[in-house]
Amino acid sequence: MVSDDKIKATAADIPDDEPDPPRNFTKKQLAHFDGTKEGPKLTDEDKPVYLAVQGIVFDVTLGRDFYGPDGPYEKFAGHECGVALAKMSFDEEHLDNLDGCANLNFGERTELEGWIDKFSHYRCYPIMGKLVPDSKLDPTKVWTTAELAKYNGEVESEIPEGYGAAPIYIGAGENVYDVSFGGAGFYGPGGPYHKFAGKNASRALGKMSLDVADLENTDVSDLTDKQKKILADWIKTFGERKGYPVVGRLVEAK
Repeated sequence: MVSDDKIKATAADIPDDEPDPPRNFTKKQLAHFDGTKEGPKLTDEDKPVYLAVQGIVFDVTLGRDFYGPDGPYEKFAGHECGVALAKMSFDEEHLDNLDGCANLNFGERTELEGWIDKFSHYRCYPIMGKLVPDSKLDPTKVWTTAELAKYNGEVESEIPEGYGAAPIYIGAGENVYDVSFGGAGFYGPGGPYHKFAGKNASRALGKMSLDVADLENTDVSDLTDKQKKILADWIKTFGERKGYPVVGRLVEAK
């Protein structure tokens, strides 16, 4: 059980397969779920097989024989494939073309809707969330701590069009990360680290602290070298291991 004032795990200890409610995916995150081996050894576990159809991410692992490695539709694994399915095409130019779903003709649109209905109601593949295009993510936006506070993932938070879940923003270092892309189970309501949601958590992360005082104080100038390294490890985990997208830069309100 997590203490009220101390983080019990380092950034590296947080598992990659935390159970999440419907979540958001970046293109890079979705590509991970291609059904191949998790590691270089043949004994390692197979990854799940996900694909997106008009932005809806389905877990098609039960159809691994079709969509997994060596299956007839293996090219679709880990990709947005709405246009390809609508056109009944295996051309790679039709993969990852989410915007192209809006430009289909009547027959192609009917075909696409048929695939979505098949996946949802006939095959009953679980819906994991939504694929959010990189174009919707602006890493250059500037945020104040007051603006950040609105994005804490609470139930009343608005879900933007094309998203599968409400954004959850956390400031770490100079960046603002949207941890709704796979981390809602930890940082969303009811999660052990929900206190970080909507805050500049740099000081608290560096000190491995859940204390309110460390969350309200954004100054990191007095962190020890060890604490600065811990903060750097969290930032690396957010950006590289977890792949949480950067949605802006954090500055203090003047």
